[in-house]
Amino acid sequence: MTFTIALNFEDGMTRFIQCNAGEKVLDAAYRQKVNLPMDCSDGVCGTCKCHCASGEYGMGEDYLEEALSDDEAQVRQVLTCQMVPTSDCVIDVPVAAAQCKTALASLGAEVRQVDLLSDTAIELVVALDEPLAFLPGQYINIQVPGTPHVRAYSFSSPSGSLEGSFLIRNVPGGMMSQWLTQQAQPGDRLTLSGPMGSFYLRRGERPLLMLAGGTGLAPLLSMLQTLQTQGSQRPVTLLYGVTRDCDLVKTEALDAFNQHLTGYRWLPVVADEHSACPQRGFVTEHLDDAMLNNGDVDIYLCGPPPMVNAVSTALRERGISPAGFWYEKFIASQSAAA
Repeated sequence: MTFTIALNFEDGMTRFIQCNAGEKVLDAAYRQKVNLPMDCSDGVCGTCKCHCASGEYGMGEDYLEEALSDDEAQVRQVLTCQMVPTSDCVIDVPVAAAQCKTALASLGAEVRQVDLLSDTAIELVVALDEPLAFLPGQYINIQVPGTPHVRAYSFSSPSGSLEGSFLIRNVPGGMMSQWLTQQAQPGDRLTLSGPMGSFYLRRGERPLLMLAGGTGLAPLLSMLQTLQTQGSQRPVTLLYGVTRDCDLVKTEALDAFNQHLTGYRWLPVVADEHSACPQRGFVTEHLDDAMLNNGDVDIYLCGPPPMVNAVSTALRERGISPAGFWYEKFIASQSAAA
């Protein structure tokens, strides 16, 4: 039996390793050429201290209080030289990936299709040269063909597949937007590097509240597919905010989750006052008490900075401190047309 360990470095890069049953994380990492911080490797110095964000593990008693205190252990601080996983785990490593002599994984992909879902959203589907592991919600860098420039996009597809999909904002004059809408053809080659990002689905039992703005829907689609695969029973509410009715995309996919996710529902929210949508205005105007569950809720938010700031302010004004609150702000990179 082996367990998959996601090592999240402080620069945002993620590296996946395999840990055998009964094997310590530090040993597994070195075996796979990832030099995690260490000095003594005997539970004495505390140099290898990290944080286990999710998963189950054992620590034994072969370490000193000076290396890892009881208070630290209570909040899931671990010594990787002593930690033995008993499930898949996510570990936050408090150094940059380069300090551990590891680098971004690079892989090739082939354009399968490019669809203009609306005048503001493009869906890119690629065939990956090999399956790529990532945490649902993470992003990857894609090099704009014919240039040295890269753009970061969150997966809307699940981890480990040979097919990857992305929702990309169609930015007027944007370098990647122009290539996708004017040049891209099936069979074109792309270079990807990653995965990266601290915005990813955590394990838990609390109700989930997902808030998406525009193409910020992408990582939440990946999370929903993961929950579906896991057979999750967690109640899930998704508020999907856009500017106009025509900006609502992937609605059939959102409806389809009703068949497999217990307690799931999604609501469109359209800012245009002339919209036919029952929920008009901004997402913050439609956060009801049931969704917020008195703060006993995990919130995942992906959207432009004004939306993220508005939600944070609304929660604070209502005196709600969510048990879990993770967000990702996206700002479209663009190369303005002359």
